[in-house]
Amino acid sequence: MVPGAGFASLLRRLGGTTGGLGSGTQARIDKNKKPHIKWKPQKQICIPVLEHFDNKYRQEHGELWDKAREVLLLPCSWQYGVLVNKFSHCVPLEDLLQSRGYRNFLQDVLPFSQHSIRCYISKDKNRFPRLLHHAERLKEYYLLNATSLLPVLALDAQDGESVLDMCAAPGGKSVAILQSATPRHFVCNEHDSLRFKWLKQTLESFVPEDLRGVISVTNLDGRDIGPQKPQIFDKVLVDAPCSNDRSWLYSSDVLKARIRIAHASNLPVLQEQLLRSALEALRPGGTLVYSTCTLSRAENDDVVASLLNSYDNIQTVNLADLARSLSHNFTFAKGVQHGQLIVPVKGKTWGPMYVSKLWKVH
Repeated sequence: MVPGAGFASLLRRLGGTTGGLGSGTQARIDKNKKPHIKWKPQKQICIPVLEHFDNKYRQEHGELWDKAREVLLLPCSWQYGVLVNKFSHCVPLEDLLQSRGYRNFLQDVLPFSQHSIRCYISKDKNRFPRLLHHAERLKEYYLLNATSLLPVLALDAQDGESVLDMCAAPGGKSVAILQSATPRHFVCNEHDSLRFKWLKQTLESFVPEDLRGVISVTNLDGRDIGPQKPQIFDKVLVDAPCSNDRSWLYSSDVLKARIRIAHASNLPVLQEQLLRSALEALRPGGTLVYSTCTLSRAENDDVVASLLNSYDNIQTVNLADLARSLSHNFTFAKGVQHGQLIVPVKGKTWGPMYVSKLWKVH
């Protein structure tokens, strides 16, 4: 793997130059030019899904849904974070980001100010181009909704721990975990076969070969992992399959969308099954983080509440301090009992993202 080899072409696309980059000299950057990025055509809203959301979320979230609705219906307003890949060792990228008005939003987030995760965001709707996959080249950055890092921050993986990312595709959270820690063993699992291939490609694009020895990429049903690997892991992340509000709202197949609405009650059942498996795989004293990218109470707090009512050896971990440290950048919903919920609003279009953290006491 060649670290940072794709940055020269990136600079040319964004208006910079590559002078001296090969010899380690900082690249010169033309700060006056703006990146010329072609936007995709406006997405088409799936009306049955919007009607479903209006009926459900207005009842659950009231006026906050109206604010989120405005953002979700305007994809051109969505903001994107740039997660820097520390393994590419590309210092000029961060200089370029800062010259474009981006800032590392984690540098003031305690206790993560000394964290090695670096994710840059901007108030503007600038979006860096996606980097193409090259088998022999590490990518310099990963584009993501910055709220995707909240589960990673809550997980707080440490060097030498055994970590499971149960529903890992497309791999952004796995990449972020490896930016912050070097686990003793890191299992990145994805049950869906197509998404499993996507996950493998993501890890190949961001992780150097000398680190891949600690990573196992598996294609298992997450519900089977607990029985197969009981009390193995120190930390488990379950970023569960969910309604995925942003994506579902723009479903291209109306018939499939209607069928999905009719079977929406199946998702919380699957999510709880995955969490039960995760708890079985977690060692006593370990922590589990559950996350979704939906506003649905049935898939968020209700799933966690059902779990808490079924087990006498787990407790929720308060994430209020983490939420306060991020409140300058994200909007958190009030009245969430068992975790934190980030809601997209005008000017802070990040989310939705729900996160709950559980401690297995014994």
